Amino acid sequence: MTPDNPFAVPSDAPYGLPPFDRISDEHFGAAFDAGFAEHTAEIDAIARNPEPATFENTIVALERSGRLLNRVSSVFFNLAASDTNPERQRIQAEIAPRLAAHADAIHLDPDLFARVRDLYERREELPLDSESAWLLRRVHTDFRRAGAGLPEDDQAKLRALNEELSTLSTRFQENLLRDTNELAVEVDDPAELAGLSADAIAAAGEAANARGKHGKYLVTLSLPTSQPLLASLENRALRERLFTASCSRGNRGNDNDNKAVLARIAMLRAARAALLGYPNHATYVIADQTAHTAQAAVGLLERLAPAAVANARRDAEELRGYLERDVPGATLEPWDWAFYAERVRKARFDVDQASLRPYFELERVLADGVFHAANRLYGLTFTERHDLPAYHPDVRVFEVFDADGAPLGLFLGDYYARESKRGGAWMNTFVDQSRLLGERPVVVNNLNITKPPSGEPTLLTFDEVTTAFHEFGHALHALLSDVEFPTFSGTNVPRDFVEYPSQVNEMWMLWPEVLTHYARHHETGEPLPERLAKRLEEAARYGQGFATTEYLAAALLDQAWHSLSTEDSADDVARFEAAALEKAGVAVHGVPPRYRSTYFAHIFCNGYSAGYYSYIWSEVLDADTVEWFRENGGLTRENGDHFRRELLGRGGSVDAMTAFRAFRGRDPEIQPLLTRRGLD
Repeated sequence: MTPDNPFAVPSDAPYGLPPFDRISDEHFGAAFDAGFAEHTAEIDAIARNPEPATFENTIVALERSGRLLNRVSSVFFNLAASDTNPERQRIQAEIAPRLAAHADAIHLDPDLFARVRDLYERREELPLDSESAWLLRRVHTDFRRAGAGLPEDDQAKLRALNEELSTLSTRFQENLLRDTNELAVEVDDPAELAGLSADAIAAAGEAANARGKHGKYLVTLSLPTSQPLLASLENRALRERLFTASCSRGNRGNDNDNKAVLARIAMLRAARAALLGYPNHATYVIADQTAHTAQAAVGLLERLAPAAVANARRDAEELRGYLERDVPGATLEPWDWAFYAERVRKARFDVDQASLRPYFELERVLADGVFHAANRLYGLTFTERHDLPAYHPDVRVFEVFDADGAPLGLFLGDYYARESKRGGAWMNTFVDQSRLLGERPVVVNNLNITKPPSGEPTLLTFDEVTTAFHEFGHALHALLSDVEFPTFSGTNVPRDFVEYPSQVNEMWMLWPEVLTHYARHHETGEPLPERLAKRLEEAARYGQGFATTEYLAAALLDQAWHSLSTEDSADDVARFEAAALEKAGVAVHGVPPRYRSTYFAHIFCNGYSAGYYSYIWSEVLDADTVEWFRENGGLTRENGDHFRRELLGRGGSVDAMTAFRAFRGRDPEIQPLLTRRGLD
């Protein structure tokens, strides 16, 4: 790596923000090579150290190692997700298996594991503080779960499995991105877009222009099965086209088809679990989560399913009545559900989702909603830094200050959809907070909001506002992290705990002091009418039968794929999926899974394998926490500081449920969740 490579030395920008203005694709190859070499040398020095193992020369040394590789990886994989291109896809295909092999080389190094095991066995004798003791336990667990201690022949098999899995996950993601772009629905006549707002139609025209389809309109696809515009489009045939396109992703028999890819991933994961001594991948994954057993995770899903399905079927009867008036004799189809559910909301609650959008302008939602709530709770303030480089013109950079004015970190907001960005919404970090390394957090939120024509305001749907608050909850988890070791920073917690703080943060979007602060008409400045504000919360509770059933279908489908053993076969993806949904009791006509297998990126390429249950598992904690805030005065600094001190700031440095009990004062209770979702 030449000295002029931007990765050659740590960034001198504030908070270590990567020098995006100097980074180009040609820098990644050499930087990865140097990062692998440097980290390998560091690991070798730790493993072959002639001195007896100590916490400092082994565990702390591991925490300090790999900084170059981490710098380049954090930049590259953020860009590969949010702004990819053919060259980045080529690099990712090459690097993913190398990273898998590198991780195996570390965890399967017998000398290194011997030092870790020696320290773990002597842990009671070592003068360690609580965070250090927890780190030692965590490192030992990670090595064991990664195959340390397996016979040499089994380790060779494990390396091969991990390498192939990393390649297949990358292929799944690339296939999905290409197919999502290819399946955007083209419309010739704007009359077909009746029901959409003027700005939504203009955005569709802009999307078509961007792809050289002048004079046409393009409806792009978001990640879940149910597309947002299905709630507004009056043209039933177009709704069907849009829904069919959504469900076809990765399932068309073309070069982007994901069926064989995902089936192979499932079987490789089953083989790896067997090698590590587990009956299936789900058992392996959940053993290290707060649920501890697959039976506990599935048990929660199965407990909720009957009531959710019953509610969905009851709602379906009402929706059929509306459909019958428009199309006599028609069957209620999945592409009808959102449209007629919106009619019910309007009739019952006097809430029209389309009429709400003028009150949800992105800038106000961000500054006067998301940031305002964080200020009221935690004393945080935000200053936009136009002088700092971002990786794309649409990305905004904010410096975050603590209540006492001390600099805390950087927050990047990347809100708009584009062809180079994967679907969905997510939070990630470029720099993790760590006192050991003297680093403060650099955090990014990604959403996929349709970009309006130049000069037009960005008006959000109710769901997009929810997503903005949700993802910022993840960002707060990282920004408010206060740990010694990078392993524990921010969202580095069990997968079935990570969604908990982000779901809690959603509560503030409808909290009166917050809602009245940001929900103002973008033209007149008038606040959202009080009657609408009250009915909005009531309307948000409508449709929980559908919402819960579509979620449970996806979560149970995830468990079905990852409960396979090496003796099972699932080559026919459609048949397997249908059988799994039927067996779980969530095969409801009109309510498809939130994600079907061929575009279920969460579980086949984004780290939620056997863990999609996490959202509802975390929501038990979330709903109980919302009750705590209500009981204790709501949006106050005292409450925010308590949540920050006992939970957000701890990251993964303590047992997750211990942190919850320290905050709540007891174990979680499920009743608030059942009440919220109308399942009690």
